[in-house]
Amino acid sequence: MTKRIFIALVLLTGFYPLKAQSERNIFINDDIQLTHIIDSVYAHVTWEESETFGRFPSNGLIFIKNGQAIMIDTPFENEKTKRLTDFLEDSMGVEVKKLIIGHFHDDCLGGLEYIQSKGIESVANKLTIDKCKELELPIPSTSFTDSLVFDFQGELVVCRYFGGGHTIDNITVWFPSKKILFGGCLIKSINSRGLGNLSDAVVKEWDVTVKKIINQYPNIEIVIPGHGAIGNSGLLTHTIELVERNN
Repeated sequence: MTKRIFIALVLLTGFYPLKAQSERNIFINDDIQLTHIIDSVYAHVTWEESETFGRFPSNGLIFIKNGQAIMIDTPFENEKTKRLTDFLEDSMGVEVKKLIIGHFHDDCLGGLEYIQSKGIESVANKLTIDKCKELELPIPSTSFTDSLVFDFQGELVVCRYFGGGHTIDNITVWFPSKKILFGGCLIKSINSRGLGNLSDAVVKEWDVTVKKIINQYPNIEIVIPGHGAIGNSGLLTHTIELVERNN
């Protein structure tokens, strides 16, 4: 992808990588890129086509330590998930050991079938697993209810369910040592002027859920939303404002 095309996509979609890392993007192909965040932490950004939204990016996360990685959310489909995983293995020498799924939509688990074919553990909220069973989707291998805290190569990882919002089951993932919050589609980018896809939303709970996150993690420095620009804790207050405006 040329720089001119990338700038055009930025203008069309409102996706802006963190300024300090804007020259540290890795373009795997025209539809998949890695955006460096800090240390060995990357956002994986996958571009999709939609009749409703046109061409748009979706964000996931790759957290790397000692040659092993946690992936948060997959690309929309198995083929792109394979391409991303192959690149991590072949070009970066990184083995994905665990997948954390943010909620039951395709932009979180569209590549779960491929991940399972690799024997990689997949972690999800029990509410997500219930929805997968209801919709006859691939079933994640490990479930939790309110929270799951585990050690990954000496790094604490906190998966937590705060309540409904974008969906009934959406979770956040917190990396306290990096002060990074993966908010997924529960959190809107600063360029968002609306709440996006509300087909499965719990709008009446959404702002309350985000306020709980602010209270739980007062020292957030970096926030990755499900779509659009990576930002700081201001994305949480921005999301609350959008929800209140919608109500």
